[in-house]
Amino acid sequence: MLFKTRNFDAAPVVLQAQGLTVGLPETPGNPQVLKAIDVTIRQSETVCLVGESGSGKSVTSLAIMGLLPEALKVAGGSIRLQGRDLLPLSQAQMRELRAAKVAMIFQEPMTALNPVLRVGDQIMEVMELHTDMSPAARRARAIEIMEQVHLPDVERIFRSYPHQLSGGQRQRIMIAMALVLEPVLLIADEPTTALDVTTQKQILALIDELQRDHGTAVLFITHDMGVVAEIADTVYVMKHGEIVEHGAVETLLRDPQADYTRALLKAVPSLAPRNARPRAVETVLQVEKLNKIYGGGGLLKKLPQAHAAKDVSFDLPRGRTVGIVGESGSGKSTVARCIMRLIDPSSGRILLDGRDIATVSRSALRPHRQKLQVVFQDPMRSLNPRWTIRESLIEGPLNYGTPRAEALAEAARLMGIVGLPEDALARYPHQFSGGQRQRIAIARAVMMRPDVLVADEAVSALDVSVQAQVLDLLDQLQRDLGIAIVFITHDLRVAAQICDEVIVMQSGVVVEHGPAAEVLASPAHDYTRALIDAAPGRSWDFQNFQEMPKVPHAEPA
Repeated sequence: MLFKTRNFDAAPVVLQAQGLTVGLPETPGNPQVLKAIDVTIRQSETVCLVGESGSGKSVTSLAIMGLLPEALKVAGGSIRLQGRDLLPLSQAQMRELRAAKVAMIFQEPMTALNPVLRVGDQIMEVMELHTDMSPAARRARAIEIMEQVHLPDVERIFRSYPHQLSGGQRQRIMIAMALVLEPVLLIADEPTTALDVTTQKQILALIDELQRDHGTAVLFITHDMGVVAEIADTVYVMKHGEIVEHGAVETLLRDPQADYTRALLKAVPSLAPRNARPRAVETVLQVEKLNKIYGGGGLLKKLPQAHAAKDVSFDLPRGRTVGIVGESGSGKSTVARCIMRLIDPSSGRILLDGRDIATVSRSALRPHRQKLQVVFQDPMRSLNPRWTIRESLIEGPLNYGTPRAEALAEAARLMGIVGLPEDALARYPHQFSGGQRQRIAIARAVMMRPDVLVADEAVSALDVSVQAQVLDLLDQLQRDLGIAIVFITHDLRVAAQICDEVIVMQSGVVVEHGPAAEVLASPAHDYTRALIDAAPGRSWDFQNFQEMPKVPHAEPA
């Protein structure tokens, strides 16, 4: 069964927020970020808090943890943890509660973990601050909790630094740190957003397992309705700081009452692939037997070689999208970076409009850069924070000789195409939402009038409604300008909606390649089937609020 069917009416209340109001007291009019919200979580219950970016989900979690930024103040209401009101407590008293009674898992463990401390020491530090356990007891408990979160080779990982671990392993370390003192409440703020589907499935199963073993109450913040369908007992839907609807997960997904909830569900991409567009005669990109090998060198001894990409081949006609999917470490981003010549391939050919750019020098590559543009996952890191949007957009064309007046006119035109007002050109990146910044990043790439656009996880960090808007924008630009797109993603729902062809990679090797309608509907390879099976909520039709008809995978020939 997809949904949990547990009854919590008789379970003790762990957390109860009543009339919680958070405002901006230093701003004229004291605008409210949270508007008298009520949330109740009981022992062993998983409550999902969903909504778009800016809806107030993360502010709610920070208010519970006593970690609101200085600009935000609690203006009313109460937050009770096992009956104790947290709002009157001092910072010292809140520090005693954190980790011991209430713990938090953040979205990006690489920024939450200390990069200069071994992960084992970071887990033990939690116990050192909150218990009187001996060093030997702390180490034994750290090893025990690392085993409970199913980390491999625990002794090695205990001595490792965060950068030496995979994303999924770092997230398991964060979960271990959060649960090592067995808190009564675990807050998970988008903990699986950046993870591929198989790792995400493992992390969700792990949280559920640990919750059953320890009776922990979980507040899970997410914009992924597939995850909600898999793990939630109760769902609260937020919009502009208010709870617009809440209820049992099955009731809410089958019969949503609020228009906003219905719109959120309808924005979830379907796993049903779209119909492929006709192939154009002109091929703008050809990749032939592309290889990227790391290692093999070493000062004192020869290091083993690792094939990040092995004999990858495909061609991309104008106006079409090829998707490259797979787990983290599968080689998909390596292929994208080789195509962009951000890294040099070890061998193979990359033909852009018939010219091999795989081995040309950086200076010889420069004239071709205009035809090949990229959109990264995080636009905040790829946009210069000190430049206005106008400066960011016109920089490329000016470098290639476009007159300033012409570049400014094109920038103003593209603002309209990507759905932003022309006066946005005078603003800075931090003054926009994540979805708006991604639109700006796309506009900057299109300013160069490229033949090929490489989108590397370009929508994975966006909530579903913004994601849908960005996908529609890419489709519109493709139809209007004939751009060919290489789309790197770990989200098979997104791949189904935008890709004409799909390449599935595992450990650097292409294991399946074909039309999206065939690969995603009738996968021939076990690995592809495993990826599809791991997609959260795959058995639920979010657009029509009902279960999907059970269609077994076609068996390979």
